[in-house]
Amino acid sequence: MTAVPPARRRARRGFTVALIGCDGAGKTTVARALERTPGLRVRYLYMGVSADSSNRQLATTRVAHSVKRMRRRRLQAGRPPTRSRARRAGRAGLRLANRLAEEWYRQLIAQAYVARGWIVVFDRHFLADYHASDVAAADRPVSRRIHGWMLVHAYPRPQLVIVLDAPPEVVHARKGEGTLASLARGRAEYLSFASAVGLDRTVAVIRATQPLPAVVEDAAGLIRDAAGHR
Repeated sequence: MTAVPPARRRARRGFTVALIGCDGAGKTTVARALERTPGLRVRYLYMGVSADSSNRQLATTRVAHSVKRMRRRRLQAGRPPTRSRARRAGRAGLRLANRLAEEWYRQLIAQAYVARGWIVVFDRHFLADYHASDVAAADRPVSRRIHGWMLVHAYPRPQLVIVLDAPPEVVHARKGEGTLASLARGRAEYLSFASAVGLDRTVAVIRATQPLPAVVEDAAGLIRDAAGHR
């Protein structure tokens, strides 16, 4: 039996691509379209915090979201939240532990796909979404500092980052969420994210104001180029 040369074994491995940008930029739509693009072996993986959008999720995260909804209903019913400092600290510690477990769980799923030769397209990425609040912010509680340190120093980076960029007016018209000021701030954070974490060589920006087929084709071209250089 002829052994497979190391170069060929490496070529069979996949890689990861993160689509980032403000809500309304089209991340999910583009990622799902890439999954259906001929010639690309793509697996989709949501890498954000929305329980409704997650296609992979720990059971403990589902429980945590249920508890959060119950607490929200209690507040709406006029029942005051627990004011014990120890209980608040305990809840914060549990939230952090579950957040870390969830993030590593999804990363392990991605690594398993990559090892089998798939290109894993991330819809969002935890490092990009938490960079402003848990890494760059000056006044952070201990839990955010720990989380930010893990994302910067331990969490694997995507091999390619694609920023879907659109003016605040466009994304606001699409989703109707946030304010123009908050969306402008988020846009600036995503555009500066790559240089802030040392990903300058693996980032590309696509105008998300183009028709969807053009955005998908631009993203597919970038992925093909990245695959050709591996």
